Amino acid sequence: MSEQMLLAFDDEAPLAQALAQALGVPLAFVQRHRFPDGELRLRLPGTLPSRVLMLRGLQQPNEKLTELLLCAPAARELGARELILVSPYLAYMRQDMAFTPGEVVSQRHVAALLGGLFDAVLTVDPHLHRVTSMEALFPGRRGLALSAAPLLGEWVARQLDRPILIGPDEEAAQWVQAAAQGQGLEHGMGCKRRLGDREVVLELPPLELGGRAVVLLDDVASTGQTLIAAATQALARGAASVDVAVTHALFVGDALAQLHAAGVRHVWSTDAVPHPSNAVSVAPLLAQAVAGL
Repeated sequence: MSEQMLLAFDDEAPLAQALAQALGVPLAFVQRHRFPDGELRLRLPGTLPSRVLMLRGLQQPNEKLTELLLCAPAARELGARELILVSPYLAYMRQDMAFTPGEVVSQRHVAALLGGLFDAVLTVDPHLHRVTSMEALFPGRRGLALSAAPLLGEWVARQLDRPILIGPDEEAAQWVQAAAQGQGLEHGMGCKRRLGDREVVLELPPLELGGRAVVLLDDVASTGQTLIAAATQALARGAASVDVAVTHALFVGDALAQLHAAGVRHVWSTDAVPHPSNAVSVAPLLAQAVAGL
């Protein structure tokens, strides 16, 4: 038996296959069966090597957290002595403090759960604010946050002539700067005030957009409302085109259709979250990081 193995789930098969190939390790899938009452029966390989990598992105996270809660201790019973979670999208990271009395700080508790199950946690572009490091998020464990922003910047530079990269709000600054820096692209950041889950007030930076190709770049697209507001403004200011590049393409409900209806031409995303817009693979990025753990 190989000294290590990649365990994954069939709904993330393309990324799992690419990652296993890049690492040169065997790949096995967790078999799942859902009972009529909603409970899950999970089946892992009968024996496991000493080092197991478990690939599980946490988009639509609630059931997937249950899968990890069951699979991690089972993997140790089957022979895994070192267990590494490769979670390209890490959920529940936004809620990092109690904004009202009694509010659950989900980031802290989900991190504690994962840190208790795994020896190391590896992710891509986590949405962190006041807790800014993986070391602080997973004390006593190895935590590693990678960024796909340079990969997106490289992709954009190959697709367009002299594009302007714009982060729709201040939170996107770190990703826009990383994407633009490697390619020498002009860039700027917008300013956002959120009025609710689906309502935002946005102001784009004072750049000359007339006749230019604008690319809105962010870590995650969920409802798409921030990107829609930014695209509408960019087009109103004379942008020749507006495209979108994101690490995590969640696109809840009809968010993608709304984005196109607002005038966005192309939407490019990484395969950190499986989606039809996937154009850039994070498999080589993950493989390099895993090899160094």
